[in-house]
Order: sequence, then structure tokens, then C-alpha cells
Amino acid sequence: MNATRTDWARKLDDTLWAYRTAFKTPIELEHKAWWAIKQLNLDMKAAGTSRVTELHELEEFRYLAFESTRLYKERMKRLHDQNIVERNFKPGDMVLLYNSRLRFFPGKLKSRWSGPFRVVEVFQSGAVDVATENDSRTFRISGQRLKLYVGMSEPKEGSQLQLTEPGRSSEL
Repeated sequence: MNATRTDWARKLDDTLWAYRTAFKTPIELEHKAWWAIKQLNLDMKAAGTSRVTELHELEEFRYLAFESTRLYKERMKRLHDQNIVERNFKPGDMVLLYNSRLRFFPGKLKSRWSGPFRVVEVFQSGAVDVATENDSRTFRISGQRLKLYVGMSEPKEGSQLQLTEPGRSSEL
């Protein structure tokens, strides 16, 4: 409305629409605002003291949250460090290589470890030169993708075992 309030007829439709579609009567807003004013502490000295107290409580709450976060991080680091396996390889060790390539149907029982490979050289950065048993080709891999091979070595030469037919007993 303007200052002389002569355009009230133009605003009447919007006002009636707002009044009819409101969830609650807008009169309650005035009363709640009056209650809020009554609850305000208008004594400046008491309000200042309560404000300083609230700020100290907030600072203490932040300190406790910081300490709680620090303790949580220390506990998670300790749990994480317990599960880390130290991988120290020496030249000549037999290792398996983790194959991390994405496959759509890898097979339920198919192992993702391939090998065994023979360690040729270990570097300070964690990289390892490995070679296959058959070839003399070497390739460099991250030590995080390797684990020690603890399987049995298979004999290279074939051996023959003569089987004989078991004798039949006549007691049947």
C-alpha cells in the first residue's frame, strides 16, 4: 500500500487469498512476538554476563569435541596400523602378483593372484623387479601388489609309478 492507503481495493484480492489459504490465522504471530519480547532479558549487565558464560561454554564444548576427535583418530590409526602387513622381499624369493584388472565375470572361485615370480631386485621406493621362472625377462612392479609365495615347488621332471591290479579275493 501507499502512504495514504488509497489503493486498498487493488490489494484486497491478494489479501483475501492469503487469508483463506493460510494454515493458521496470522493473528497468532503477533501474540507469539509479544511473548518473545516479554522473555527477553533487558538488564544489560545480566545479559552481558550470561553472554560471556555462554561463550565460555561454547569454547569448552569445542575443546571437548577437538579432544574427542583427536582420540578417535589415534584409535583408528592404531587399529589401521595393526592390520598392515610388513612386506620385506629379498632377491630370490618367490612371490605372487595381484591382478587388479576389472573383469565383468571373473568367476567365483578364480584366484586374482598370478605367478609365482622370482624377485630379482628390491628398490628403496618399494618397487620390485620380478621375473618369471621360465623367462629371463624382468619387469618392475609395486611391492604392494606382491605377496610371498608359500606353496610347494613342483618337480620339474616327471616320474612314473607302476600300478598293479589288486588281487581278487574268492571269499565273496
